[in-house]
Amino acid sequence: MTLSTERIDVLIVGAGISGIGAAYYVQSRCPKRSFAILEGRAAIGGTWDLFRYPGIRSDSDMFTLGYAFHPWTQGEAIADGEAILAYLNETVDAYDLRRHIRFQKRVVDASWSTEDACWTVSGRCGDTGQPFVIQCNFLFMCSGYYNYERGHRPTFAGQEDFSGPIVHPQHWPEDLDCAGKKIVVIGSGATAVTLVPALTEADAQVTMLQRSPTYVWARPSQDHFANWLRARVSSTAAYGLTRWKNVFLGSFFFTLSRRAPSFVRRQIRKAQREALGPDFDIDTHFTPRYQPWDQRFCLAPDGDFFIALREGKADIVTDTIQTFTSSGIRLDSGRELEADIIVTATGLELLFLAGMSVTVDGQRRDLSESRTYKAMMFSDIPNLALSFGYTNASWTLKSDLTGEYVCRLLNHMERRGYRTCTPRCTDPTVTDVPFLDFTSGYIQRALPNMPKQGSRAPWRLNQDYLLDLVSLRYGRVDDPEMDFS
Repeated sequence: MTLSTERIDVLIVGAGISGIGAAYYVQSRCPKRSFAILEGRAAIGGTWDLFRYPGIRSDSDMFTLGYAFHPWTQGEAIADGEAILAYLNETVDAYDLRRHIRFQKRVVDASWSTEDACWTVSGRCGDTGQPFVIQCNFLFMCSGYYNYERGHRPTFAGQEDFSGPIVHPQHWPEDLDCAGKKIVVIGSGATAVTLVPALTEADAQVTMLQRSPTYVWARPSQDHFANWLRARVSSTAAYGLTRWKNVFLGSFFFTLSRRAPSFVRRQIRKAQREALGPDFDIDTHFTPRYQPWDQRFCLAPDGDFFIALREGKADIVTDTIQTFTSSGIRLDSGRELEADIIVTATGLELLFLAGMSVTVDGQRRDLSESRTYKAMMFSDIPNLALSFGYTNASWTLKSDLTGEYVCRLLNHMERRGYRTCTPRCTDPTVTDVPFLDFTSGYIQRALPNMPKQGSRAPWRLNQDYLLDLVSLRYGRVDDPEMDFS
């Protein structure tokens, strides 16, 4: 079968929070460029449409998780998944982006031709199974960083013996009845900390079983500064001022955590003691083996997680699993946890570039052997950019800057008559460094399949919004390590 091939200027892959932002920037700042968005699912929103487990919400405030160009105007600063999805749909419609989205288009392969200065992107339609081909000059990958088909779900001894349902939060059954049930949530990350108080509201008896503790921090669900400002200035001004306030506070707290970890640990412990009471065993359940911000903090809006523990609606157990049984879980300590439902909140499975294979002039490229340029392009790979957010701050802060930078790059190419831009590292003193300096299990499992970063700029990944702001918004795009032709 011969496929008709459409050719456009910029192809965006993914209609989640990154892809919607990228489309806005291309449309508004590169008006002469044609573009389209390929979305593998049947709806926009990515994470915020996929995840449907009880209590799903942001773990970043909406003044930084929201777009720089489209203010978040609701009262809740920590929003639930439904509100975030509504915000994304509102953004798509406000800027007339929906007509550019091609749903049910799953990319499989991208092949670059230097002679034609174009990518040929092929894939399959999720609804019909039919193949498709689209050509583009510039490929902008905004597909997130984890596998939407499955989460990380380790195999536990005896799990086939358990008589009840075993549920992963990434695929939460719509008809799961939790009322009055004994539920064990395995995990200590953001998903588990979100699920526990949400399930107690459904009158479930919840136990969070963790192998090791994590840092949990309570934060008000509303930003009182923002709400105070809204009564005095425009919503746009209030949003912008609150956004900058939160950027500086987040940057300060991250820097303080890295430079004075013992001090930060003491402050966290003090706050947890106040939230949980004098008799709670914080040493066992809330004293991680790692330093603050070696992994992402877990957020408890209005302290809901601590309230559930303090009021006895939920329990926390720190132990390791010996085996599942027909009626629950037996631990290595000998203790048995009864359960009607077991929830495996055991993390994500990362999937780089949506699992797409990359070929340049007939040669397959293994991107784990490449080096990232400004944390968004790849050494010796032409006209390909990646939107990858921060691990220590809001994802959107970085995806916004990436969208701005890609448009600056495209406009520079248009002004100079260039068709290709290829990052090339010719300095032999630059050494490889792991792409992410984060000890979280889902990151460590994926590092061998991810590209490297370099030991100096522009090959170095900054986990710092202010540094990236200077570099990506105001720095030169025609630096010596970008080859234009």
